[in-house]
Amino acid sequence: MEHHTHNKEKIIKRLKIIEGQIRGLQEMVNGGVYCINIITQTSAVKQALSGIEDALMEHHLCTCVVGQMKKGAAEKAKVEILKVYRLKRK
Repeated sequence: MEHHTHNKEKIIKRLKIIEGQIRGLQEMVNGGVYCINIITQTSAVKQALSGIEDALMEHHLCTCVVGQMKKGAAEKAKVEILKVYRLKRK
């Protein structure tokens, strides 16, 4: 449980940073900042969100999927993983 709490705290911290980046983007747009600079910042936000997705997937694979497998719900685990995989490819 301690690992879960630590992981959750890290993710919340990263989300708060992204929240600040989004506010910064709004200010950039309102302030008429050069388009390329805004696009550069949106790319940074996307990378940060991708990092959160990776951390969540790792946690899911190490905890939830293992638990599902032990309980005989391998098919459910497989369906969930494929669903996320397909979302990431879009």
